[in-house]
Amino acid sequence: MKKPELLVTPTKVEDIEALAKAGADAIIIGEQQFGLRLAGEFLREDVKRAVEVAHANKVKVYVAMNALFHNEKVEALTEYAAFVKEVGADAIVFGDPAVLMAAREVASDMKLHWNTETTATNWFTCNYWGRKGAKRAVLARELSFDAILEIKEHAEVEIEVQVHGMTCMFQSKRSLIGNYFEYQGREMEIEKKKLEKNMFLYDKERNNKYPVFEDVNGTHIMSPNDICIIDELEELIDAGVDSFKIDGVLKSPAYIIDVTKKYRQAIDLCVEDRDAYYDVKDRLYKEIEELQPVNRPLDTGFFYKETVY
Repeated sequence: MKKPELLVTPTKVEDIEALAKAGADAIIIGEQQFGLRLAGEFLREDVKRAVEVAHANKVKVYVAMNALFHNEKVEALTEYAAFVKEVGADAIVFGDPAVLMAAREVASDMKLHWNTETTATNWFTCNYWGRKGAKRAVLARELSFDAILEIKEHAEVEIEVQVHGMTCMFQSKRSLIGNYFEYQGREMEIEKKKLEKNMFLYDKERNNKYPVFEDVNGTHIMSPNDICIIDELEELIDAGVDSFKIDGVLKSPAYIIDVTKKYRQAIDLCVEDRDAYYDVKDRLYKEIEELQPVNRPLDTGFFYKETVY
């Protein structure tokens, strides 16, 4: 039985060796102007160092170029794609076709992972981008187990699924937080290099707190809960899903490392000794519950939601 890749999101270069020891197979990094909702900001020197450290620890490096690009940004894509190839990263993650064109021009041998966050919802679309050069499709978070299994059955490309962490519910290219404070007559400087972890939208009716932050890509409103399916991995593993992602956005390095260790144990046991996995999976879930930040309950996301056509 194939063992899925465990993909994680470091917050800084210094996290990478610890994540490798915790069991990570791959990391995704990048900088805000090119990548969406990254756990940490990796400028070019950081990317170069990250590739060196990761490869020394037999961990793959994927560089995010999946932001929303307006015309004035397009020229920078070719130069950045060439940089990614030069430092020896293992793949480029893209959503905008402009990135695909830039990679064809200067990094034709780079692996490409198609990730538009929300539109990878069927195998036909995944295979379309596979024919355009993508080796992997990153599935939308709003899919049920049944939909994921159907896509995997018919996909001609690798399939990546998020198994842990928060998801984005809304994004605007506008600086909505800054504009709101300006409207109130108050000035607020938005920190562009570090994610704000203490701003929430509060829904009194549902008693939910939605993390919200602003960066160079605009305003992002995140889910009130974290996905966690560490105790529900069997179907995805049996179906041969290629990559499991732990998204560590707005989480501490210690949290990401601890959760990686637990998913490494769960994946290994589920593949190698299914009975042993059944014995420990509930305990692993409870241990992650104990690690959860305040106001971040766990749930199963859309995995058990009924698809409505």
